[in-house]
Amino acid sequence: MTSPARTVDARRETVASPAPEPVDQSNPKNRFAQWFKDWRKPVRHWLSRRASVPAAELDDLAQEVFLRLLRYSEKTAVENPLGYLLRIAGNVASEWRERARVSKPHDQEWLEDLLIEPDQEPENSVSQAGSDANVQAAVDKLPPRQRQVLLLRVNEGLTYKQIAERLELSPRVVLRDLSRAYSQLRTRLDPEDLK
Repeated sequence: MTSPARTVDARRETVASPAPEPVDQSNPKNRFAQWFKDWRKPVRHWLSRRASVPAAELDDLAQEVFLRLLRYSEKTAVENPLGYLLRIAGNVASEWRERARVSKPHDQEWLEDLLIEPDQEPENSVSQAGSDANVQAAVDKLPPRQRQVLLLRVNEGLTYKQIAERLELSPRVVLRDLSRAYSQLRTRLDPEDLK
């Protein structure tokens, strides 16, 4: 049995909902179950619209409203059930906002400033230092010209032609020396050192 939408004055909030079904008031469990059935959606709607509660939190806060209702005396006569529930919902939403504010005392920007880049983490720094030492040792074992060609290419970013001009070599010799240097490094180094 559905009746037209009705207006309930609770904190000047208008909520359209079907009229509740008659409840056996002598049994508090029946009253609670009926209230939950009749007023859960309007309470959720009020929490999302009026209290600006995120969708992920709606069900939890609506449940909290009805759990608090269980704490109150069964003998309390309530003339306006929705107004009563919305008052409880307002209190629940206020407490939720306060908990959210206290649980995030810092701006997100501050937290991002505290983050350590993965390569700066102590265990990664130690690992990186070991890898760097292994690479340096392998580079030091290269023949002098191959080492010089490799370092000009890697550290200074010079092209084959620029390296050839600087060392007074042909570009083909530079290409051969680089190929041999890379080949020797691949055989001497662990793949983890190359990351």
